[in-house]
Formats: sequence, C-alpha cells, structure tokens
Amino acid sequence: MRTFLVAATGLPTILPTAALVVVVCFWLLSALGVADIDAFDTDVDLRAWRMSGVPVTVALSVLTVLAWSLSVGAALLIAVFVPPGPFEGLLRLVACAGALLVAWATTCLIVRPLHRLFPDEPGLPVPSETRTGAGSGIPDADDRDLCRGASSDALQSRNRAA
Repeated sequence: MRTFLVAATGLPTILPTAALVVVVCFWLLSALGVADIDAFDTDVDLRAWRMSGVPVTVALSVLTVLAWSLSVGAALLIAVFVPPGPFEGLLRLVACAGALLVAWATTCLIVRPLHRLFPDEPGLPVPSETRTGAGSGIPDADDRDLCRGASSDALQSRNRAA
C-alpha cells in the first residue's frame, strides 16, 4: 500500500492525481445537485481533440481517470523494476507523458459510442459535409436543389455537365 501511495503522490504522477481529485469533487457536487453536468459545454469545443459528442465533463473525466490509472500503473512498474537514480526520474516523466497520450487516444475511442447517450451534443462532422460544405451553415448553389429533394448524385452529374 505504501508503494501505491508513493507512486500516486510522487512526481510527476501527482499532476494526474490532482486532476483526479478535481474530477471526483466535481462528480460529488454534481450528484448532490450543486453542479450541472453540462456546466462547461459553452466554454470548450472538443471537436479539435476528437472527443466531441458528449459533454465536456464526461470526456475530460474519462481522460483523467485513464491518464491517472496508466500513470500510476507505470509508476508502480518503474518503482518495482527500475533501480533508484536519475534514470528512474526521467523514466517516470516519460511514462506520465506517454500515459496521457495513450489515455487521450483511448478516450477518443470510448467517447465515440457514448455520443448516442447525449443526442443534444454536437458530434463529429460527416466527411461528405466537410468536403462539400453542406450543413456548415454557409449557403451555396446546391442548397436550393437539396430543398426540392434531388439526390446528391443527380446534383453532382448536373454540376459536371454545366
């Protein structure tokens, strides 16, 4: 138990541990009704981080829990298998940064199916919308034809003929 506490509160793992404490306090306040789950949605857009589709608090909570778990696990492995010295400190720093990167990639995978639980959250743009500009709020010449029910294939062939 002592090794676990030292790993969780030692440098640099103390950073994800502090973030985990903040997340746990937020969810306790949310359970008591003091804080709202959507409290930070107007402040942050997670599309650039590929974690959109769920409230910011959910995405960052998953990220924090995964980063903390991986960081503490790596610190425990380092404490057991690496002899004390300057190399151990450097290895802990690299392991903590690596844990954050792995946690981010895993969070992106976990958040994607969770967007069905939060239908009012904006999700990732559909690739065809990104290429054509449809759905971006910017009117173009094809928007009039789409209102009449013409298919996108007919629109593309009409545009090529023109």
